[in-house]
Amino acid sequence: MPIIRILPHASLCPKGAEIQAPTGTSICEALLDHDIAIEHACEMSCACTTCHVVVKEGYRSLGEPDEIEEDLLDKAWGLTPTSRLSCQAILGSEDVTIEIPKYTINHARENH
Repeated sequence: MPIIRILPHASLCPKGAEIQAPTGTSICEALLDHDIAIEHACEMSCACTTCHVVVKEGYRSLGEPDEIEEDLLDKAWGLTPTSRLSCQAILGSEDVTIEIPKYTINHARENH
C-alpha cells in the first residue's frame, strides 16, 4: 500500500502525518478515513475546489487529471503545476507527499 505523507497544516494536521491507503483510493478518501478533515464541499463529485492539494512528490503516479478537473483547478487558491483535486487524485503504487493549502474557496461556508 502506498504511503501519503501530509505536510503540516495549521488546523487540519498540525504535526503532519503519514498514512497508508490502498491503490485505487482517492487522496481525499484516504485523508477522511484517517480523520484528516479536508474540505470536500461537493462530496467528492468534482464540482468544487475545496479538496485542492499540492502534490510535492509522486505526482506522476496519480495519473493525468481530466479536463473537468483542470478547469476547476484554475479557480483554486494557491494553484501550482502539481495541484490536484484530492477527490480525483487516485493513488497508484508509489508513495506521495502532499501539502494542503492554507486557504480554500468555499462559498457555502463563507455565506455567499
